[in-house]
Amino acid sequence: MAVKRIAQVIGVKPKDIAEYERIHEEVWPTVLATLKRANVQNFSIYRYEHLLFSYMEYTGNDYEADMALIAADPETQRWWKITGPMQNPVAEVENGQWWHTIPEKFHLA
Repeated sequence: MAVKRIAQVIGVKPKDIAEYERIHEEVWPTVLATLKRANVQNFSIYRYEHLLFSYMEYTGNDYEADMALIAADPETQRWWKITGPMQNPVAEVENGQWWHTIPEKFHLA
């Protein structure tokens, strides 16, 4: 099974940094379970000033279907209604996306 490594960035509003970090200390178990059910693992979010960087590994066979499973989950939708207003997409984000995916340029296994 191949692992797909995904890195993404998005802005975080300065006024919301403390709350964003606080709620991510206790992500809802239902949201975490949905991510795992969708074959997401080793998922991390880092912050540098007003920029969030996420890294995750995808181990499934149908990335689009698994991302749709996450997006359709009612608890995840509720989570996004809280976190979404705290975020600002970067200028380079593709149409229809929220987080901007960064292409991998180097990997040491």
